Amino acid sequence: MKVLPISPELLAVAERVVWFKTPSEALAEPMHFLAHVMTYGTVEDLRALDGIVGRREFKEVLENAPPGVFDPRSWAYWNLKCGRAPERLPVRHVDV
Repeated sequence: MKVLPISPELLAVAERVVWFKTPSEALAEPMHFLAHVMTYGTVEDLRALDGIVGRREFKEVLENAPPGVFDPRSWAYWNLKCGRAPERLPVRHVDV
């Protein structure tokens, strides 16, 4: 996954979709950040990414999706948009 540029637009998106980290921390983890955009992002958030990331990066996120981020609707949508047959939604495993 390529490094994302630090720009005012991406920092604003990061602040909104990854609310539990600072925007610069969120952008430092592109895979995690993009998974959150794909789940919680708006059309405006996706426009901010236009020209920076594309189908290839979104597909890479799906192939390495962090568990617990995607909801079923977003998972199905992005798999369809990226031309992938949706696999099972990644889930977190908790050891007791």
